[in-house]
Amino acid sequence: MASDLPDAVTARRVETERLATNVLVSGDPDGTPVCLVHGNVSSARFWAELMADLPDDYRVVAPDLRGFGGSETKPVDATRGVRDFTEDLTALFDELGLERLALVGWSIGGGVAMQYAIDHPERLSDVVLVSTMSPYGFGGTTRDGTPCRPDHAGTGGGLANDEFVERLAAGDTSAEDDASPRTVMHAFYVGPAHEFDPETADAYVEAMCDTAVGDGNYPGDAVASEHWPGVAPGEHGVLNAVSPKYYDTSGLVDIDPKPPVLWVRGDADMIVSDTSFFDAGYLGQAGELPDWPGEDVFPPQPMNEQTRDVLEAYATEGGSYTEEVFADVGHSPHIERPGRFRELLTGFLAD
Repeated sequence: MASDLPDAVTARRVETERLATNVLVSGDPDGTPVCLVHGNVSSARFWAELMADLPDDYRVVAPDLRGFGGSETKPVDATRGVRDFTEDLTALFDELGLERLALVGWSIGGGVAMQYAIDHPERLSDVVLVSTMSPYGFGGTTRDGTPCRPDHAGTGGGLANDEFVERLAAGDTSAEDDASPRTVMHAFYVGPAHEFDPETADAYVEAMCDTAVGDGNYPGDAVASEHWPGVAPGEHGVLNAVSPKYYDTSGLVDIDPKPPVLWVRGDADMIVSDTSFFDAGYLGQAGELPDWPGEDVFPPQPMNEQTRDVLEAYATEGGSYTEEVFADVGHSPHIERPGRFRELLTGFLAD
C-alpha cells in the first residue's frame, strides 16, 4: 500500500498492548494533532489525498481499525458496541504521545468518534463527523431511538449482501457485476456526479479488499428471528457492533467538557440518510425486502434527523455544533469535494 501513497504521506506500524496498527502519517511531528478514522469496508487509504493537502503545521495520523487495511486482524466483540475500536485508539494515542487531539470520523468512524467523546471527552479538542452513522446505531429504530423489534431484528451482520461479502473475501477488484467491491464503491461511496481518478480508484478498491471477512469481523454473525425480516444481530463483528442492540451514543449530550462538533454530509448520500439503501425499513418500503410489515411497525430509520436531534440537545446542554451539507455529494465529502472539505476542516480546527 505504501507505494501508492501521495509523497507527503507515509505508513508506519505501531505496536501497542492491544493491536499492531498500520498508521498513515503526515505533517509536522510537533504540529497540532488530528486523527482521521475511516469508515466500514475501507481503510486509512481513503484519507491519504486529504492528508497530503493539509497544511504542514498539522500532525495527522490515520489508523486502520482492527481487521481493516494493514492492521492486525483481531475479532470485534459486538456486545461492547464499538469500544474495541475506541480502546485500540486510546492505546495508539498513548503510544504516540497524543494527549489531546482533534478526532475526525467518517461513516462508522463517526460512530467511533462519538463513542470516544463519551469515554474520553477531556482528550478531544474538536470532533468532526463526516457522513456519520446515527447516534442510535444503524437500522431498526424510530426517531427517538426506540427499537422497532424487541430483538433488534433487521439490523446487524445478517443484513449484509452475501455476494458482496464473497467478492470482498475473494479480493475481487473487477467491475463485472453489481456486487463487486468496485461497483459498490462507485454506486454508493460517492454521488452519481463523481468521477474517480483511475489510479486512486484502484487504490481504494484494493483497500476495501483488505477488509477481514468473517463472523468476528465483517460483517459478523447473525441469529434467526421470529420478527421481520427474519434475522437479528449476533454477538460478533462490525455490523453487529453498530446495531442499536449494542450501540447508543445519545449520551454524547451529557459529556463534560463538550468539544465543538462539525457535522459534514452530502445531500446525495445513499448509505447514511433518512432513506438509506442499507436500512431494512427503507428497503422494505421500497419493495426490495418482501413482506414489509409497514411504516407503523418498521419505518425507515431517520438517520440524519436522529443525529440532528442529538446534536441540538448537545448544544442546548452547553456544547456547540455546525452542520454543513454538500450539494450533489454522496457518502464521501472529503473525496468528492476535497478543496471545500479541506477549507472547512482547517477553518473549523483554527477557531
